[in-house]
Amino acid sequence: MEKPTLILWDWNGTLLDDLDLCVESLNWLLAEFGYPQRYDTDQYREIFGFPIIDYYRRAGFDFARDSFETLAHRYMEHYIPESEGCGPAAGAVETLEELRRMGAEQVVLSASPLPTLRRQARQIGLEGYFSTLLGLGDIYAKSKVELGLEFLRRRGFEPGQALMVGDTVHDWEVARALGVRCVLCSAGHQPAHTLRDTGAPVLSSLFELKELL
Repeated sequence: MEKPTLILWDWNGTLLDDLDLCVESLNWLLAEFGYPQRYDTDQYREIFGFPIIDYYRRAGFDFARDSFETLAHRYMEHYIPESEGCGPAAGAVETLEELRRMGAEQVVLSASPLPTLRRQARQIGLEGYFSTLLGLGDIYAKSKVELGLEFLRRRGFEPGQALMVGDTVHDWEVARALGVRCVLCSAGHQPAHTLRDTGAPVLSSLFELKELL
């Protein structure tokens, strides 16, 4: 693979190791609103995806009974303070450092609300690796495409210079919409077999990215 000059990083599940917290938070939300079903990690990874509203449907939430907006707000009220206990994903620091040595500009392109993204990056000591943190303006996690396109236009990057690194099919969809290459890591929120259906290279951990590049 030709070495990129720009790396667009997904955040949750790719650089931030919040998988266990998200499983716990889903089960907490189900209990909070009186739903009987619970999910283990493998079951969670099978139903997770974007848009988040569809993931909530697959989890079994009834929007006629509890609105998506109410559920999403309550989820974040639980998730945000608990995320202070999350650390960087395995291989994140080493990979970010190696890419910095290679001279690649690194940017986070996330569906997280920007204030949450900034706080988490600072808490786990990764903020200094990125020239820019790009996060969404609300908690409903709709799309990262507009953020990415605006950044590429503003900075004058050609799509061929960039590589998106993520852990979900949505990251591949975003990469396609941006016209950039994509690599996916199966250590996050979706399993390897789901990611392989995209046709993108799939890593089992971030440690493998250096060899790929």
